[in-house]
Amino acid sequence: MKVLLISVITENLFMTVLPLGPAYVAAAVRDAGHDIKMLNLRSGGDDYLKILEKEVNRFKPQVIGVSMRNVDDQTMKNTVFLLEPVKEVVKTCRNFSEATIVLGGAGYSIFPTSSLTYTGADMGIRGEGETAFVMLLDRLENGRKPSDVPGVYLPEKGRQAQLYFPKSLDDYTMPLPNIHLEIPRDSPDEPIWLPIQTRRGCPMDCSYCSTAAIEGRQLRKHSPEKVVENIKQYVAAGINHFFFVDNTFNFPASYAGELCDRIIDEKLDIKSRCIVYPSQVDAGLVEKMAKAGFREVSLGFESGSDIILRSFNKRFSIEEVRRISGLLKKEAIFQMGFLLLGGPGETRETVLESLKFVDDLDLDFIKISVGIRIYPHTPLADKAIQEGKITSHDNLLLPKFYVVEEMREWLYETVNQWAKDRPHWML
Repeated sequence: MKVLLISVITENLFMTVLPLGPAYVAAAVRDAGHDIKMLNLRSGGDDYLKILEKEVNRFKPQVIGVSMRNVDDQTMKNTVFLLEPVKEVVKTCRNFSEATIVLGGAGYSIFPTSSLTYTGADMGIRGEGETAFVMLLDRLENGRKPSDVPGVYLPEKGRQAQLYFPKSLDDYTMPLPNIHLEIPRDSPDEPIWLPIQTRRGCPMDCSYCSTAAIEGRQLRKHSPEKVVENIKQYVAAGINHFFFVDNTFNFPASYAGELCDRIIDEKLDIKSRCIVYPSQVDAGLVEKMAKAGFREVSLGFESGSDIILRSFNKRFSIEEVRRISGLLKKEAIFQMGFLLLGGPGETRETVLESLKFVDDLDLDFIKISVGIRIYPHTPLADKAIQEGKITSHDNLLLPKFYVVEEMREWLYETVNQWAKDRPHWML
């Protein structure tokens, strides 16, 4: 079958984002023998719908997959809702093609029923698409119903079959440069950071997090050998900046260490960034990361108050964050930190504690968010229902945020005051 895969990343982001998820699906579809075309609409700027129209008319697909990366920008003040471009993409495809339109992607997996209704697509796949989308193509090609396809949703009928997550990611082909994932040239202002995913799933159960809805709770991995071979292919194609997009690069620590060892052994001249959960990190791992080319780390602590860390179900203390930050600083690794302020249990005292904490840490960059996006089927959503902030019938597709209401204005005033003389703090 002729399959057009569309990545809808039309929002303005602080860095170029390459469509890794659709590239994995494209690799699986290609392996199954279908004629596959990838289209990244972010590169189209304001004319993305004209580019889409031209490609649909030229390629004449039988099936169109549309990947939703985000539903909104997760910012409580002046929230930007991002499903309108997706809805316009579906409408444009309808105007110029009779192809079956299938939604997927991280954003879709969080809101499978409501986003399907909102956009008007024919069906959607929640969870990983490598197996499910190929199965769906087989059913469509042979005129069969998709009732046994893992994670497929139909309008007004809901999910047709249970989600499927393989135990090993090595069951999937990793995307190859300029075959499954087109590599743009570096801009004069910034290099292209190639996304690499070595692990999926997260068992940590942070109270506000949507990862389990997207990837499941069970941690699954590519073998280090396969990851490094994939990196070498991109290095050969001229890429030397990599972003390990795993939610927790250091889990398990033994795997992270082995991966670093293999990069070191291959003498790969690369620069990398990753996300570290502030636990199970020792000096040995940080030294290996530095030798393997890791130059930037996002520390996922979200608060500088032990009271709020417990409220978030974080499994570390602020002293652990301080210790790990010191290890990273010793190796001259650039550090980014994030604060989520205004959640359950927050007080003026805990807010000031958090602001002083990140100030004392002296990180290279701080992103501060006031209010926390509420996602379905999370402890934060349950808390918001109990307190009457949302109802149990709210599908949460249109963004809702948890904030201690009596602190809202004070939070904005206080954070703005602190950030005024700290140019590396971003609100």
